[in-house]
Amino acid sequence: MIHVSLSEEITNACPDLHVAVVAGDVTNTASDERLWKEIAEVETAIRTSGKLEDINKFPPIQATRQAYKRLGKDPNRYHPSAEALRRRIFRELPLYKIDTLVDIINLLSIQSGYSIGGFDAEKIDGNLILGVGKEGEIYHGIGRGELNIAGLPVYRDNLGGVGTPTSDEERTKIDMDTKKLLMIINGYSGKEGLREAVDYGAILLSRYVSATNLEVELISSETRVKFLL
Repeated sequence: MIHVSLSEEITNACPDLHVAVVAGDVTNTASDERLWKEIAEVETAIRTSGKLEDINKFPPIQATRQAYKRLGKDPNRYHPSAEALRRRIFRELPLYKIDTLVDIINLLSIQSGYSIGGFDAEKIDGNLILGVGKEGEIYHGIGRGELNIAGLPVYRDNLGGVGTPTSDEERTKIDMDTKKLLMIINGYSGKEGLREAVDYGAILLSRYVSATNLEVELISSETRVKFLL
């Protein structure tokens, strides 16, 4: 598993941050109708149990937005991905169909409220460390072009940024050739609910992309625990 660490800069600003890193072997497909039935069920449950104006009160999303503010980023201009996906649901806009692996990550994100990074592990150069984006730092968000990541939490490898809660980077994105997944679930609201998200993610990965050799590491400023699923 790729080593993931949290910088002092990020843990000082976000002391409750707990991160789950999931790695494994996968077999991606273009689409899976069974998965989209499950996504539709979750969409319906979200629409019928809340309102658009309540999205920001959901603890995982609220905590991510607060982290943005503490780091100097306006979450109303740069929505965390989980918030953006839930907004589409309440506005009855279709969710993006990308491929099965990305669709799984989006489902887990809308269900849990966590902004989740999904990467092709073989495209990552070295280890990852979570820090804060700097002015002028070059970053190409997937489907977004050049993204101003100053003030955003950002995972970096040896070559630069690969993931923020708003958008992952083009360089390490998942595609149909992805065989080794690295998924990072970002719990700015603390550890409560994180293990449940990991377990649900493991079920989805096993069910729809034949995931094997799943490893998990739970990380905070003070602890690091690794286990197999």
